[in-house]
Amino acid sequence: MIQTKNITDIVVSKDNKATPRYKNGVKVPITTFIEDYMNGRVDITCDLQDLIKARTTFFNYNYVGHHLKFLFSRFIPEVAIHSKAQDERIVRDHYDRGNDFFGWFLGDRMCYTSGFFKTGLEDLETAQDQKMDLVCQKLQLKPGERMLDIGCGWGTLAAHSAKYYGSDTTGITIAQKGADYGNAQIERWGVRNNARIHRMDYRAIPQDKFDKISCLEMAEHVGVKNFQKYCRQVSSLLKDDGLFFLQIAGLRAGYHQESLIWGGFMSEYIFPGADASCPLSFVVKHMERAGFEIHSTENIGIHYSYTIQRWYYNWIKNKEAVIEAYGLWWYRCWEVFLGWSVDIAKQGNSTCFQLVMNKNQDMFNRTRWFGGVNLGERDLQTNGKVASGGVLV
Repeated sequence: MIQTKNITDIVVSKDNKATPRYKNGVKVPITTFIEDYMNGRVDITCDLQDLIKARTTFFNYNYVGHHLKFLFSRFIPEVAIHSKAQDERIVRDHYDRGNDFFGWFLGDRMCYTSGFFKTGLEDLETAQDQKMDLVCQKLQLKPGERMLDIGCGWGTLAAHSAKYYGSDTTGITIAQKGADYGNAQIERWGVRNNARIHRMDYRAIPQDKFDKISCLEMAEHVGVKNFQKYCRQVSSLLKDDGLFFLQIAGLRAGYHQESLIWGGFMSEYIFPGADASCPLSFVVKHMERAGFEIHSTENIGIHYSYTIQRWYYNWIKNKEAVIEAYGLWWYRCWEVFLGWSVDIAKQGNSTCFQLVMNKNQDMFNRTRWFGGVNLGERDLQTNGKVASGGVLV
């Protein structure tokens, strides 16, 4: 908890050009501070997350010249093009950075997606195991069913679904290191006969039919330009009686200045090209146009906040290893990403949606939803041990 209101007590300039920016009683654009901090022009005397929690005391959300440069040099071209070559370059630059880099915050499960908390007290691994179960249960996954996981990351859902639900699962990722890790994990879990990971662009998936399809936070990278085509592609890969599970990050509907400033940071440094992170209405409109019927939609933003908090603790714990392997800039970049995103998700500025869908056909058996699993239907009886009051545990 920061007690002072003097920015000079918190931010220590290491660069003569940066020094005039930090004056007591004058709020600094948060983007300016982030650029100074990541590039080593300033240090701070407290934990970064404590400073972020007090950000409105010291910073504002004004636009700066940096935003204009990024908008025209990268953001607009990336949104407009979204070619296979561009997407592979952008995505692999992120996901093929190194499995050690991601492991230092994702932990043992290597799930780059929100966990699922029944109480808010679970550790990261338990929450991620519960999340994998939740996806399989929402999909009503049965032994022998063919499942496709588009954007499978390090293959954890593919391995989990095959081992614990008996599915025959194929995972697709554009990242080579993710594919290699996923196939090795499948081998370790003893399910190589009914799970596998292929490295390919989603647009190259061979035409086939699957009982169940999942996509956990890959559709953002499809981009607004290609989103409708992607929805129709998924429909063409799904059997008429199949189910589609989509988890997609999104923004709060309406104009919100902090969301835009945070989103600019994310687009520039963390998830470039992920411009299909939109309000829920955008997703529903395109899915329905592609012939899907929405069965359920759930907002899991608070689950994401709790997940990222645990990622942040992991990252801080591994600070020395990260800096030794990748340098101070990369450590501070992800420190900002994780530390800031905890509050962004908790406030609802940015959130994440889970949708379960089927093809909107007259003959679809809708009685299958009797007794179906949703977040709100889970048994949350925990002998009183439930996180409350907005406190992250």
